[in-house]
Amino acid sequence: MNAVLLIAHAPLAHALRQAALHVFPDAASDIVALDVHPNVPPEETLATAQAALGQLAGRDGVLLLADVFGATPCNVAARLVDGERTRLLAGVNLPMLLRAVTYRHEPLEATTQRALAGGTQGIMPVAVTAPQNQARRAPNDQERHDHQQ
Repeated sequence: MNAVLLIAHAPLAHALRQAALHVFPDAASDIVALDVHPNVPPEETLATAQAALGQLAGRDGVLLLADVFGATPCNVAARLVDGERTRLLAGVNLPMLLRAVTYRHEPLEATTQRALAGGTQGIMPVAVTAPQNQARRAPNDQERHDHQQ
């Protein structure tokens, strides 16, 4: 079984973990969160991240999820990735995390791909404009192609 290591700016990692445990209360031992605090040197964050990864020893694999590509959490996480037992995705969101937890029983590569798909598919426009600002169509408008699918 795979595990998930969240590395994000404080307090996002722990907040995402708590949200995931709301849905999957049995996954507590499969999700570790590391909040990166301001003014903490990257070397210290790396040491803490290595210890967090050590907590997950014995797992089939570990999917690291970081918040922002190029920021300290992602840069630290990138130093932990070996490409075999660990993978890294940046831009973590809750749909991505829930998908990773859902499919943590699959091989690491499959878990990674499902998490990536969940993260991207979880982003969608819901209400582009307020209803009062939308143009109204005449009841006999022949250009009504807004059927639900």
